[in-house]
Amino acid sequence: MKPKVLVAATSRWVPTARLATALSNAGCTVEAVCPRRHPLSKTNAVRRTYTYHGLAPLKSFKAAIAATSPDLIVPADDLATQHLHDLQRRGRRGGSAEAQTCALIEHSLGAVGSFPVVFERNAFMEAAGQEDIRVPKTRVIENADDLRKHVGDLGFPLVLKANGTSGGDGVRITQTLEEAQRALRALQAPPLFARAAKRALLDQDATLLWPSLFRRRFVVNAQAYVMGREATSTIVCWKGSILAALHFEVLKKMHAAGHAAVLRLIEHPEMSVAVEKMARRLNLSGFYGFDFMLEAHTENAYLIEINPRTTQVGHLALGAGRDLAAALYAALSGDSVSASPKVTDKDTIALFPQEWMRDPASEFLQSGYHDVPWEEPALLDDCIRKSRTQRAWYMKQTPSAVRSPSLPLTERSEHRVVELDCEAK
Repeated sequence: MKPKVLVAATSRWVPTARLATALSNAGCTVEAVCPRRHPLSKTNAVRRTYTYHGLAPLKSFKAAIAATSPDLIVPADDLATQHLHDLQRRGRRGGSAEAQTCALIEHSLGAVGSFPVVFERNAFMEAAGQEDIRVPKTRVIENADDLRKHVGDLGFPLVLKANGTSGGDGVRITQTLEEAQRALRALQAPPLFARAAKRALLDQDATLLWPSLFRRRFVVNAQAYVMGREATSTIVCWKGSILAALHFEVLKKMHAAGHAAVLRLIEHPEMSVAVEKMARRLNLSGFYGFDFMLEAHTENAYLIEINPRTTQVGHLALGAGRDLAAALYAALSGDSVSASPKVTDKDTIALFPQEWMRDPASEFLQSGYHDVPWEEPALLDDCIRKSRTQRAWYMKQTPSAVRSPSLPLTERSEHRVVELDCEAK
C-alpha cells in the first residue's frame, strides 16, 4: 500500500501544489484539505480534495482527517500548523477518536513539547542558544519602556518581529528609537476590524476576527541586527533525525521583507549542524524551514527563525540527501531512499513565478535554473493567469522596478505548452 499523505493548507500558495506533485512522484498517495480554487486542484498529483472553511477551520481539518485516514499530515502554512496544534490540544480531552487524531498529529509534527516553541520566537532563540548555536540577542518587548531599556543592549539597526506572523508581514527593521517606537505600536496593535471583517466575509477566514473584537495585542520581540546575507535551510525529519536537507543563500527577494525569488544552493557546515541540533532537541517530524544570516566578513551563520511548515523549495530534487519528498516516502514506506533525478546541475535557482514577477528581464531566468512546472500545464496556466493580476498590484508598490512581460500561449496537439518570453517589452 502506498503511504497516504494529507496536505493541509489554508492559503492558496503555489509551492504547496509543487510539493504535492513531488510527493506523488516519490510514491505517496496525496489528498488535501484546502480552500476552494487552490492551485492543488490544478495538479494531477492530488487524488481528492476536501474544502477548508475559514469560518470553521478545525471542523474542516477534523472532517478531512476522518475521511482520509492518512499516514501523515503535512501542513503547508503557519496557520495550518496552528490549527493542527489546536486540534491536538482539544483532542486530549476527548474520546478514542480524538486520541487517534492526537497521535496522528504528534506522529506528523513531532513532540508536543515543541509546539509552543516553534511559534514563540524568544523561546525558540533561547532553546537554540542552549544548544550552543550562534543566535542574535533577542528580547521580548512588552511596552515602550522595555524598548528603551533594551535598545542600549541590542543597538541599531534593530529588528522587531511579531509572533504569529510569517512571510515578512510582521517584521520591521528600524534605525532609530523613534522608528522603533512607531514600529512597536504598529506590530502590537490588534487587527483593524474592517480588515478582519472583510477577510471573514470575502475569504471565509475568521483568523483575525476574534483578535480584532477582543483587542488582543501581538507579542513583539526585538532582535539584534546581523549585517550580512540571508540564507535558508529546508529539512524533512523523522523523530528528531534529519532525512534530507537543502541549504541556500538568498540572492533576490520579492521585496525587502518578502519571500525569496532567487536562491543559490550551498553547503554550510554551521547551518547543517544548527538544523540537526534543533531537530533533535525539539524531536521534530515532517517539513521545517530555518532562516539564517551569514555574517559579513566571517561567514558565521546566525539562526534567526524557524518556519514550522513546508517552504517554497521543498519540492526540489537536487540529488542524494537533497530530495525531501523521496526521503519522506522512504521513512513512511520502509523502503530505501530512491531519489528522483536531479532537476538541474546549476546551483542558482530562479523560483517561478516569483522571479518572473519580480523582474521579467532578470538575468537569473536565463543563467540559472528557472523552476517552471512544465509537467503540470494546468497549474502553469493558472500561475500565469493569477500572476498577471498579482503583478499589477506589485507594480503599484514598486512601479520603477518591474515591467510587464510578454506571455504568448501556444496550443499543441497533445497538451498545452506555455512559452515564457522573458524579455521585457
